[in-house]
Amino acid sequence: MGISAIDVKKLRTLTNAGMMDCKRALMESQGDFQKAGSLLKERGQSKADSKSGRIAAQGIVSIEIEELKHLALVLEINCETDFAAKDDQFVEFSNQISNLLVNEKIENIDQLLNSSISGFERVEDFRKSVVAKLGENITIRRFARIFYQGTLGSYIHGNKIAALVDLDIDDKDLAKNLAMQVAASKPQYIDQTDIPKEIIDGESRILRSHAEQEGKPKEIIEKIVTGKLNKYLNEITLLGQEYIKDSDLNISQLLKKSNATVNLFVRYEVGEGIEQKDKNFADEVKEQVDASK
Repeated sequence: MGISAIDVKKLRTLTNAGMMDCKRALMESQGDFQKAGSLLKERGQSKADSKSGRIAAQGIVSIEIEELKHLALVLEINCETDFAAKDDQFVEFSNQISNLLVNEKIENIDQLLNSSISGFERVEDFRKSVVAKLGENITIRRFARIFYQGTLGSYIHGNKIAALVDLDIDDKDLAKNLAMQVAASKPQYIDQTDIPKEIIDGESRILRSHAEQEGKPKEIIEKIVTGKLNKYLNEITLLGQEYIKDSDLNISQLLKKSNATVNLFVRYEVGEGIEQKDKNFADEVKEQVDASK
């Protein structure tokens, strides 16, 4: 039977599927819109399932702030390529997930995926529909809902790095500068008292082993270990880091000038810690050729 362009457009409006997918579904269902919609849903589910094991290390991070609630949300959603991360459908998906997390008390990813969202029974159904449209695996990797106590500083760098800092005094400029510091310098802890003992002990053992292997005299090994360990601990703590806007100050000194304390900070970087396969262009071309045989 003939399928009109008007019918194809109508089904596309209802499902947001591709034009050719809509046309094929209408032809197979003899023009029955309900059956065609079911076919598209089944195929979208199949596409999403087939892509679920693929590495998604690109994407975006976002920050949403509700000042009346003293609530800040930081969110990371991943896809496979930077191209898809800029797609309007991917950005809209991220925005809707962010809004849901701000307005609902959702504690973890499993709870989020099973939560209802406008237009879908579950967030997981929404995710799979976007996977089917974009042709890439999409994962909601992590989020943090922060109820801040003081002045919140936030900073986003190119939708790839997001940082939040909760400062105990009313100084928005300082809070913003500290968020930029966190984004740029990757601290893991506020100060050295927050570092687990096993991490300090482990680093100390490594430094001592290196000094011994280099044949350093025993009487100076402890001085070498102490110096290098302190440098390392300063690098991974916010208060020990050199201030990015004034190399004559570290963050501890900067805070003392304002009699300020950092309550907490959060830093998300897209794809951080995700193991990616090393591929070159020739390998990718060969993969595509092999897949087409």
